[in-house]
Amino acid sequence: MSFIRFMSAQPTIGSRVFQRASAIAALGLIFALSHAGWGQDKPARAEGDVPPILKIGAQAPDFNLPGVDGKAHRLADYASSKVLVVIFSCNHCPVAQMYEKRIKQLATDYHDRGVSVVVIMGNDPKAEQLTEFDYSDMGDTFAEMKIRAEYRSFNFPYLYDGATQSVALKYGPTVTPHVFIFDQQRSLRYEGRIDSNPREELATKHEARDAIESLLAGKPVAVTDTPTVGCSTKWAYKEANVEAEAVAFNEKPVTLNLATADQISKLRSNAGTGKFLLVNIWATWCGPCVEEFPELQKMVRMYGPRPIDVVTLSINNPDDKDMVLSFLKKQHAFGKNFIFDGNDAADAVKAFGTDWTGGAPYTVLIGTNGEVLYKTQGQMNVLDVRRAILKSLPDDYYTGQHAYWNSTF
Repeated sequence: MSFIRFMSAQPTIGSRVFQRASAIAALGLIFALSHAGWGQDKPARAEGDVPPILKIGAQAPDFNLPGVDGKAHRLADYASSKVLVVIFSCNHCPVAQMYEKRIKQLATDYHDRGVSVVVIMGNDPKAEQLTEFDYSDMGDTFAEMKIRAEYRSFNFPYLYDGATQSVALKYGPTVTPHVFIFDQQRSLRYEGRIDSNPREELATKHEARDAIESLLAGKPVAVTDTPTVGCSTKWAYKEANVEAEAVAFNEKPVTLNLATADQISKLRSNAGTGKFLLVNIWATWCGPCVEEFPELQKMVRMYGPRPIDVVTLSINNPDDKDMVLSFLKKQHAFGKNFIFDGNDAADAVKAFGTDWTGGAPYTVLIGTNGEVLYKTQGQMNVLDVRRAILKSLPDDYYTGQHAYWNSTF
């Protein structure tokens, strides 16, 4: 989730520099010059790998892309629109997420004024590391785009360019979101940010709206380009990062520790950790447990940078420890793993509490004061669990994220 910072006469918009897993740190962070300032990217790239940003005055590049509505969308489909707004955005970026409501409002406000708003997802999903999803419930595949569009009731075409990035390569978006606004002759009149701050209440300049209003009034656009801030576009060359991340994860040691009833009670209390706690109770003899286990491990990787521990507690018999450990190693389950040190699972049920009745799998999210925030008996709904985590975690780096996940729009 690389972010771009820009130096200008306006106040600097800060961005977080992530400390990632060891392989990612080994790849290092580099600084690359963009059209408006300094970009922060990883890893180093050969000059020319990233396309230039479409220049003001250029004609809108053609596109023919599948939408989440099941239709193909072409540039010609919007020929009757007085103004065409093309926004490159995505699912996973926290900045893009915080702009979703405003993009919907743009589409609503200008729908009857001859303005079309089209959003294109131009990232390569295969170039996205799991640790870049620490503020998201999902990545940027076409299937996930459909889920996000339904979840947030998108009222605009949401198009997929992730397979080839052929359209993104023509427009040259540096980050998500990045907006391009064309007049009726489809000449580019504005490119850059939507407004001056990812937190809507702090935005004092609204350059995208100003550009639209000027074009509708037949006036010149006063500000034609602005710096953009958000998650860097995930070009295909970044697939190497994903491979390096997977290698680093798979090399981490996998351990399994015995846990007594008293230790389970202490684990459940989550006292003094300062972190949230997600516990998954499972067993190798439980089919749904085994089936959902890889998704649980994705969460370990996704939310590793956040203040949360993801813990597995096996209720296999303690003499199954070697067999359970073998399973964990095949799953590269390098998180915190425990197995109950007793032959009567009812003792574990009593020790853990939280209304767990003994069935497996059982998943529960516990707050920093020991409060139960979410629980589910039986095979988990992965998105429900991820969203429960995101709704609960604080704004540790991105003020506005907690509000985003607890809002409806």
